[in-house]
Amino acid sequence: MTKKIFKSIFVAAMVVMLVSFVLIFGVLYIYVNKVSMNQLRMQADLAAAGVEQSGIAYLDSLDPSGYRITLIEQDGTVLYESSDADADKMENHLEREEVQEALKTGEGEAQRFSRTLLERYLYCARKLGNGNIIRLSLSQYTALRIFLTLLVPLILICIFAIFLSMLLAGRLSRRIVKPLNDVDLDHPLDNEGYDELSPLFKRINQQQTELNEQELELENKQSELDTILGNISEGMILLSADGRIVSINNAAARLLGTSHKDAGGRKIIMINRNIELQDAIDRALSGRKNERVITLKSRQYQVNASPVAGENGLRGAAIVLFDVTDKEQAESMRREFSANVSHELKTPLHAISGYAELMKDGVVREGDVVPFAQKIYKESQRAIQLVEDIISLSHLDEGADDMARVKLDVYKIVKAEAERLCGEAERAGVQLITEGEKTKMTGIPALIQQIIHNLMDNAIKYNHAGGKVTASVRSLGDEVELSVSDTGIGIPEADQQRVFERFYRVDKSHSRAIGGTGLGLSIVKHAVQIHHGRIALQSTPGEGTTITVTMPKK
Repeated sequence: MTKKIFKSIFVAAMVVMLVSFVLIFGVLYIYVNKVSMNQLRMQADLAAAGVEQSGIAYLDSLDPSGYRITLIEQDGTVLYESSDADADKMENHLEREEVQEALKTGEGEAQRFSRTLLERYLYCARKLGNGNIIRLSLSQYTALRIFLTLLVPLILICIFAIFLSMLLAGRLSRRIVKPLNDVDLDHPLDNEGYDELSPLFKRINQQQTELNEQELELENKQSELDTILGNISEGMILLSADGRIVSINNAAARLLGTSHKDAGGRKIIMINRNIELQDAIDRALSGRKNERVITLKSRQYQVNASPVAGENGLRGAAIVLFDVTDKEQAESMRREFSANVSHELKTPLHAISGYAELMKDGVVREGDVVPFAQKIYKESQRAIQLVEDIISLSHLDEGADDMARVKLDVYKIVKAEAERLCGEAERAGVQLITEGEKTKMTGIPALIQQIIHNLMDNAIKYNHAGGKVTASVRSLGDEVELSVSDTGIGIPEADQQRVFERFYRVDKSHSRAIGGTGLGLSIVKHAVQIHHGRIALQSTPGEGTTITVTMPKK
């Protein structure tokens, strides 16, 4: 600022000095010209009067002293010339401007310039009584000639003026800027200096107050944002245009195997070398939004990478990581379920179609018609049971909200199912035992019946001849415990976690031989979940299996 003020003062001083010099020089030059012309007129009048009285002899007696006197006849012939020039050899002056004017009006004036000599000539002519013209002329330096004559002293004066202007401009600029340099911006109202700056200081104080309030508000919002981002389960990362981490929440830091503090300012490739994640980031930083599923720490995460644009182009990228492991597993299970449904339905339908085609073509002996019909009936029942189980399972997936909950006696339902399955148990050579007491709970009767029926039916089907199935019910405070034990083939430990999956079978050939669909335990699991209960399994291969269901009474 000091330099600008110094420059402004110095330039202003130089301009004022130059303009003043030009104006003064011009005024003086005009004044001198005016004085010279007046003197020339007066001398011309005196010379004309002398010639009128004394004739041409008067001119010989004069000392021109810088003036040039010329006597011109009416036809322009020069009769007398005071200079060294020969009057007889001089050219005719009739066409001269001042002579023409004097012949017409009695007086004539003119100015002519000599570019070679840088001089100006003033002419003043008077008409005499006999018609002749007497003319006086005076030579003057032009403004340029005068300027060149005075050039050296002018240069010295300009140098002195420039030095003096620089000295004064420097001191003055420092004095002007000193109060501004001493301003205390932290306490603007306490400053003393120019009164003109008081509104500025008040405005600064007001803005500082507003900025402090805004800064506090921003800090509070940043703290809230950090708290929110730190507690959400999704990973969020903000990157600069060169791919460096600007902000990262705790969830994303954990996924990348780093800490919130250590990740700042680093590139993700330096923290985690997942190629698919880096490719998504590179695409976002090149301005292309993209989504993909990657594997991090044995789980599936959906990566949403979006470019962040600003007024001046790409500012960076925003990366969001969603845990979609459960979604992917559900999608995988859905695809597997669809494939299993197709496969399980295809088997009985092929059998029904084959037997029916043989009967239609008449290649079946009369004695084989009934066995074929029995097989068609058996396979159709199997297909019907499969469809019913699928419908039940789909209903349970939707939550069974349309099914009413009522007070019911679990032990009573166990006794009823035992009576219904006693014939099947006898055919399998299995003893069916029920234990317990009257135990009531609030539930959906159809689902409770399905839980009990499927558990007891599986215990009978996967048992040995001479085996035993025990179904017991007891009350545990606010909960009801239903337990179904058998002495059957048991379940290997590796399969115990998967038996509740849809269509999963430990021994597929045995399951198909006894007519199982592979959906019974899945229906049990979903029905228990709808009642907010829990299910446990204990099994030893060759010794038997115990499945325990615990549900709240309300």
